[in-house]
Parts: sequence; structure tokens; C-alpha cells
Amino acid sequence: MAPTVCILDFSSGNVGSVRNIFRTFTDQVIISNEPNDIEEATHLVLPGVGAFGAAMEKIRRYIPIQMLEEVVLQKKKPFLGICVGMQVLADKGLEYGEHAGLGWIQGVVKKLESGEQPLPHVGWNDITITKSTPLLNGLDAIRDFYFVHSYAFSLRDRSQVCAVAEYGEIFDCVLNQGNIFGVQFHPEKSQKAGQRLVKNFLEIGQE
Repeated sequence: MAPTVCILDFSSGNVGSVRNIFRTFTDQVIISNEPNDIEEATHLVLPGVGAFGAAMEKIRRYIPIQMLEEVVLQKKKPFLGICVGMQVLADKGLEYGEHAGLGWIQGVVKKLESGEQPLPHVGWNDITITKSTPLLNGLDAIRDFYFVHSYAFSLRDRSQVCAVAEYGEIFDCVLNQGNIFGVQFHPEKSQKAGQRLVKNFLEIGQE
């Protein structure tokens, strides 16, 4: 069965480009927060740009969190969080104050200790794969992804970290806990590497 992708939308600016990269591999892609669409999708994606607190406020306003948690945490549908969509999985974020996240993955989103390098961290950066995950299959040779961020998710359980990158400090940039995946970079802006990652995600759960 071909995958059906539901891209959740809390008025994040990169939703359209995320839809476009997924349409490279399947025609069954919708942008929707409707409970029925979330229930029927085989794969769920939460893109995000902007500040942690503002993102969580909009997520609570626009997305049926209880339904989402039922299909992701209980029914174990593959879920991918992108950029802020990954960060909000944390217990809390420290951007412009302290804000509660969804709490799906233990950890805190903190400001990058970039040293003399400017923030935000914008542009291409290699990732270092630290743990095997189906999301990163075939990406040993093409590990260059596009980043735009000033904060990063520091995971409490290091076994959930699948890749790191360096910008002043080494930071976590790919996570995996069961059916839940997160990436700090933007696959929709990462050309061949991003396309391979999206293809890998769509193959998860399709055996």
C-alpha cells in the first residue's frame, strides 16, 4: 500500500516546501489538522520554523494533540518532526523564557553555544551519524544538510541520538525513539540528502 502523508500545520512557513518534497515520492500528501486525516494517514509530519514558545501556543490552538498522541504514542504511526517540529517534542524549551513542550522525548531545548560564530546557524553542515536508524539509511556518503536555528534539542537519553553536528559546540540533530523521528535541519532544503531522508521515512512501517 502506498504511504499516505498528513502534514500538520500550525501556520509554519515551511509547510508548502515540505509537502513538495514528499510529493516527489507519493501523490498521497495532504496538509491537514483534521482528526480523520490524522487517523487515516500512514505517516505524520510536523514541520516548524520560529520560536519554541510561539510554536507550542499555535500547536495547542490548531492541532488536536490528544488525537495526535493517540495515533503516535499508542498506535505507533511513523512521525517526523522537522526543526521546531522536532524541538517541541522536548519536555521544555528555554527560548524567550521557559515553555513546556509536548514531552514525548525527554530533554531540553537550549541556545546553541556557538562561540564566535554568529546566530542563527544558517547554511549547510555535515552531520555525524552516531547510531543506526532507518531514517538515515544510505546517508553515510551524503551527510550535508541545511540548517536554520539558534536553539538545539539536548536529549536526556543519549541512546535516542542518531546524529550530531557541530557549530561552536556539538549538538544533537537527529533523534529516534521507536516510531518517532526528529531532525533539526530542513530536509526540504537539503537537495539529494533531504530527498533520501524523506524516502527512508516513507519506507518505515511499509514492510
